[in-house]
Amino acid sequence: MRTYILLVVVLILAVGLTACGGGGGAQQQPAPAAGQAPAVKGNPEKGKQLFAQTVLAGNAGCITCHSLEPGKVLVGPSMAGIASRAGNTVPGQSAEEYLRISIVDTNAYLAKGCNVNAPEEPCAANLMPADWAQKLTPEQIDDLVAYLLTLK
Repeated sequence: MRTYILLVVVLILAVGLTACGGGGGAQQQPAPAAGQAPAVKGNPEKGKQLFAQTVLAGNAGCITCHSLEPGKVLVGPSMAGIASRAGNTVPGQSAEEYLRISIVDTNAYLAKGCNVNAPEEPCAANLMPADWAQKLTPEQIDDLVAYLLTLK
């Protein structure tokens, strides 16, 4: 059931992005060279600004619950080094895919690191707001993902 819901969310986002795509002045990214990862869409600087908001789209903002200091737990796990970890979390899934899904389907992967006393235990379900896909624009999600990918 979770896989079906995830598929529906991804398809809705893909259709929405396609429908919004024409003629807005966006420049095409060049195709990556052989053996190189595809360019990430999104503006990491805008994503950093979004991440730093204590209230974002009516929810607690990212920085309210996620520290940028290694090992520092606020509510959710620290985002320090997330770009290095994300690509190794789900076999066959890129860091970009993992981060995007973690934002739009917050219970898809229950990361470790929410509990200082039991850092290897997964975080509780429904700890992170589950409505980011409805409250953030696809561009904002792209920007957040692009920023998180800078946190190596």
